[in-house]
Amino acid sequence: MGFLDQIHAAMEKNNSLLCVGLDPSPERFPSAIAGGEQSIFEFNKAIIDATADLVCSYKPQAAYYHACGAEDQLAKTIAYIHSEYPGIPVILDSKRGDIGSTASQYAIEAFDRYQADAVTVNPYMGIDTIEPFTTYADKGVVVLCRTSNPGAAAIQNLKIQKDDGNSALLYEVIAKMCQQDWNQNNNVLLVVGATNPAELKCIRELTGDMTFLVPGLGAQGGDVEATVKSGLNSEGKGIIVNSSRGIIYASSGDDFAEAARQAAIELRDEVNQYR
Repeated sequence: MGFLDQIHAAMEKNNSLLCVGLDPSPERFPSAIAGGEQSIFEFNKAIIDATADLVCSYKPQAAYYHACGAEDQLAKTIAYIHSEYPGIPVILDSKRGDIGSTASQYAIEAFDRYQADAVTVNPYMGIDTIEPFTTYADKGVVVLCRTSNPGAAAIQNLKIQKDDGNSALLYEVIAKMCQQDWNQNNNVLLVVGATNPAELKCIRELTGDMTFLVPGLGAQGGDVEATVKSGLNSEGKGIIVNSSRGIIYASSGDDFAEAARQAAIELRDEVNQYR
């Protein structure tokens, strides 16, 4: 089963477009697990067990693990999801983008070493940095297109003169390349932030029914109604709505897992309200 098939099946099973980002910061852990040798895994495990029936995917951000030498706990987290909740795919958020030979090694890292089901990638260096990932036909390749961070517009909204004499914004060019040129295995997705629904709607119109990973809700303040109405495709799906800090840090106390579950229920149900 390919990545998009996995995502659609999980969306149907859990009636959810929600992805929970697993971005663990040990300094924010509750006292009950802080300081342990496997505290990151134990934190993730509690979040996963509390929310697995509410999500369509999980998204660990690799930097949070690399920064504190917890690569083994990243691998253990992904293996735990696959073994205990095998219907839920994992997106490794590592935003890789390098020359082809190096990109091949990053693809091995994501898909062979960590056994992720999808990975985020940066398209700045062109198609030869993307192909080593897309050749894994059963894996998802999530290309940065119009991101949710405040500084993104300075680059991603640059006006580009095209060969046909027309102009387009850079994120529009990336979106069309992903749809028309880079998606031979039907495994390319786009990162499109929730912080500008008008741009989200534009990219939806440009790319048809492609699936988007949509960060920016929760702690980043994206509007749920506008995001859903702008982002859904013709099948009433097409968006993987990510929230990280707004869910995993819903409480700083020992009830963090229960609080995370409640926050996930509320966001999932709010998204579904506008589907």
